Amino acid sequence: MEIEGVRTDRLGLLLEQFDQAREMAQVRLAGLGDEEYLWEPVPGCWSLRRRTEAVTPRAFGPGEWVLDLGAPDIPASEYAEVARQAAGGMSVTKIAEDWSVSVERVEEVLAHTGEPEPDETPITTIAWRLGHLHLQFAGGWEWTFGERRRDPKLMVDFTPSAALTLERFWASVDRWRDSVGAVTDEQLDTVGFSRYPYSNDADYPYIAVLTGANLEFIHHMAEIALLRDLWRARSTTAG
Repeated sequence: MEIEGVRTDRLGLLLEQFDQAREMAQVRLAGLGDEEYLWEPVPGCWSLRRRTEAVTPRAFGPGEWVLDLGAPDIPASEYAEVARQAAGGMSVTKIAEDWSVSVERVEEVLAHTGEPEPDETPITTIAWRLGHLHLQFAGGWEWTFGERRRDPKLMVDFTPSAALTLERFWASVDRWRDSVGAVTDEQLDTVGFSRYPYSNDADYPYIAVLTGANLEFIHHMAEIALLRDLWRARSTTAG
């Protein structure tokens, strides 16, 4: 049974999910200030820093401000994905290239038995999470609907201004959303319709890529919402 005004096709369901998440996220980000945007709740956070003050080996960005990024590795939470890649016929060399790690590291992951140890991943600031999402949407558009030439890591000019960041971020998100809204069923099923680098998008039909994009947006925005709650509560818990 169809309900008037409600889409139940594959693309429609994904767009509805994304649009609701975007609406909630915009409400939750209202009033974000610069100090909160860059707040590091614990030592050792990954964040946005001046290039001369970067603390991670692969911090990146085209301008004065860069986003922290550590050495490449395969986190324990992705061991199952590596196993699926190998089971699907991907060579160890190709898997190593996909994750930007050594062949030895891939072999170590494939040989692992039992439950992996929990990942020791860094806490990231609101600035880092928004920057990460921004380059995903900017790069996702460029390598799906654009010329497929520009390096995503050089596409976003990071800034310590929360207001300017949000202005640029929502513009990039909306451009991506407008283009996705016109995707055909054939394109949804096309393997390699997205060629986004630093990912395995090219190995999957575009509908799977869109599902991943929704998940990425929702989980990062949930993390940002929690950081905003902690920022607001910090004065009442200090001491």
